[in-house]
Amino acid sequence: MDLAKLKYPIGQFTMPDIFNAQQAGIWISEIEALPGQIIEATGRLTDEELNQTYRPEGWTLRQVIHHLPDSHMNAYIRFKQAITEDVPVIRPYHEELWAETKEAKNGDIQTSVALLTALHQRWVAFLKTIKMEDYQRKYIHPAQGKELTLANMLGMYAWHGKHHLAHITNTVRPV
Repeated sequence: MDLAKLKYPIGQFTMPDIFNAQQAGIWISEIEALPGQIIEATGRLTDEELNQTYRPEGWTLRQVIHHLPDSHMNAYIRFKQAITEDVPVIRPYHEELWAETKEAKNGDIQTSVALLTALHQRWVAFLKTIKMEDYQRKYIHPAQGKELTLANMLGMYAWHGKHHLAHITNTVRPV
């Protein structure tokens, strides 16, 4: 069993050398498509399947599904801050602790799927208004100790959705 492949089924994110309008459009389309892909991948999962982990000592599929809107809400807010403030310092959150809360461990996934769907509709509408030069705007991530561009974050969150989708589809293949 290759734990690295289970942890990163699509590999780790790497920023391409060239970021342009075409690349931004691809990533925005991937973010837009994610909720439908999650609905398709999870539509027939049983509680037993949702409580499976995607790797030893990893989160359950239920936790992964609840994690997506948690993470992407934070991303949406960070994008808005970077557009409306001058190099803001964002507030990190402890995703591993959020995933251990009772509703994340035991809650109905439909609430999080609906939240992800609405959030991505709003986020994509916002992303489509950003000018290319604005993707060079930055925010400071104090836990990482560095400035991150919106271009990098757009790519990373497009990757993030596909990364967790692969955790779900590689663990249980819905019929």
